[in-house]
This record gives sequence, C-alpha cells and structure tokens, in this order.
Amino acid sequence: MQKLCSLFFLFIVLIPNSIHAQFNITGLVLDSSTREPLQGASVFAQNTTLGTVTNKQGEFSLALKPGGYDLVISYTGYQTQQMRMETGNVSRLDILLVKQDKSMGEVVIRTSNEVADGWNKYGEFFFKNFIGATPNARETVLLNPEVLKFYFSKRQNKLKVLALEPLRIDNKALGYHLNYQLDSFVYYYNSDINSYRGYCLYSEMEGNDSLNRIWSKNRVNAYYGSRLHFLRSYYDSTLTEEGYIISILDSLDAAKFNIIKDPYDTNYYLPIDTTMEIEIWFPNKLNVTYAKKKPEPEYLKKYNLPKNLVVQVSYVDFKDAIAIRENGYYYDQKDWLTQGYWSWKNLADQLPYDYVPDY
Repeated sequence: MQKLCSLFFLFIVLIPNSIHAQFNITGLVLDSSTREPLQGASVFAQNTTLGTVTNKQGEFSLALKPGGYDLVISYTGYQTQQMRMETGNVSRLDILLVKQDKSMGEVVIRTSNEVADGWNKYGEFFFKNFIGATPNARETVLLNPEVLKFYFSKRQNKLKVLALEPLRIDNKALGYHLNYQLDSFVYYYNSDINSYRGYCLYSEMEGNDSLNRIWSKNRVNAYYGSRLHFLRSYYDSTLTEEGYIISILDSLDAAKFNIIKDPYDTNYYLPIDTTMEIEIWFPNKLNVTYAKKKPEPEYLKKYNLPKNLVVQVSYVDFKDAIAIRENGYYYDQKDWLTQGYWSWKNLADQLPYDYVPDY
C-alpha cells in the first residue's frame, strides 16, 4: 500500500443503508487434488465469535456484520488458508485445501533445539507474554499446555513456541472460550521484543445473570481505551469526543512529541471512500493518550511509572499506511508496531471484532 500523499483528490460518497446489514459468505471446501468435499472443515472470521463448519457436501454459509475480516479455513491434515473479506457482495467461494507435507514437519523437529522440559522452564514466561500479566490474565486459563513445543536458539538468543493443536483458553474475566490456532510465538531476548501470530475463534461462556453482568462490565472496561476502540473512533471521526489525544515525534528532537491538532489532516488521513475504509499514515512514532481512564497499578509497577499517572499512554510505529474498516479491523497488521500501555495488553484483554459495548 502506498503511503499517504499530502495532496490528493478528495471526494465524498454517500453510504447506502444496505451497508449496515449483515452480509453472507457461502462456499465450498474441497481437497485440492481429488476435489472431494471436506466435511467438518472449520470456517471462521479471525478474532470474532463468527464461525461454522462445512456439511457433508463441503458447503458452508457464514453471516458477518459490516466491516473487514480475515476468513480462516482449516481442516486436520491440511494447510490452513486465510483470505481477506469485506462488506459487500461476495461471490460463492470455492476453496481448495492442500494436504500438509508431514516430512517437512519431521525435519523441523529433528533439526531444531527443542527444550525437553519446555513448559516447566518457559511456561510461565510464555503465558505472561502471550496471554498476559494483567488482572484479566490472572483469570485466564490455558487448558492444554501439553500441546506446546518450546525451542531455544543460543546463537540468536530467541525462544520460539509452536503448538501441535489449537490452544484451548478460558477467559473467565471476559466470559469467552478461545480456540487459538497458534502459528508461532517468538521472543527475542536481546531486544526484549516478542511477536506471535495465529487464528482465534471466540465463543461466549454460559453463565447466570450475575456472571453475565460481571462479564459485560469487564468487557466494557477492556474496550474503552483499547486499540480496537481507538481504531473505531478514528473511523467514526470521534477521536476527540472519545478521549484520545495524538502526538507525533518531533523530527529534530527525539525526546519531544508535538500534539496533532487535526488528526484528520490529509497529511495523515484519507477519508472513507467507495471501499468503505479509511487510511492513516504517520511518518514518525505516534504517542496515543487516552485521557478518560487511569492505567492499572500493575502496569505502573511493572514499568516503574509514577503512581499518580492519570492517563493511558501508548506508542505506535507505522511501517506503512494502514487501512481501517468500521468494525476496527485493519491491514496490513504487520505495519503497526506498538509499545507502552497497549503492548502490555495481550490476549486476555482483547475483544473480538464483532463485540459492541452495552454502553
């Protein structure tokens, strides 16, 4: 994607009412070699509660709310496929899944530096950097840690974690079951940076009225001030009303951030167009302050910050421009790098793209 230009031809389009309705995705999942239908293949929108499985004929139908999604198609013994979906008319999909080459996986295992007692040695560290170390993380449980494989490279001083099966996670703070297909988790000790990628399907826990009220309150608390909230606010042009202040690093002073008075300045922002998405780009590091909530005491303690800090501060580096859709989905996600408060919030504090706050 090309970076934003300061000069461009601006036009306004009217959004039809139909855009606010659900849109359906239908398709067929087949073996790429035999063209036989694959019954029971999983089809879901990444990081949502929206998913289904194929029938005997390999067919599926999935209703999605307005916005953008990564559609994930998986089946045991086959390579997982991922494709970007957007609001609008989508043709019927014919998806051909390719069988996995088992020999390649065996070569990786034989030639890697697997840690025999990996969970005992690195389990707690992995949990804190993947699921989190927040109050919500303390109420989150990894149900099948035995499927994890840990590999340590002395030469690169990095830890890599793979999973033989999807991770089953219960977030008892937010009331979600998570089925997370972990592709890989990597932690670089020299730079104290970690990255992970995978595919997550949420499902709601069942609870009594009291639990449902607690989950609803906790979800609202997790939402406001989150990256998801910020991206939706940018899309809706409500950043100021929602409590966000954006500053950009001074080009001549690495210790100074200058407040951006107009975040919708065309140097940084392209408005909604016929693709129903906005695009943002910042040439220097961004300081994002959320002024309506204090950071948790655990966060202040971890980073040795003043106890009287009354705002949440995150930092974002853009490798390239990103496009944002109305549900808070954005791409390419690799072009967004986070530090500060948002980087402290891992899986236990994340909400699905189809979440809408009660108030």
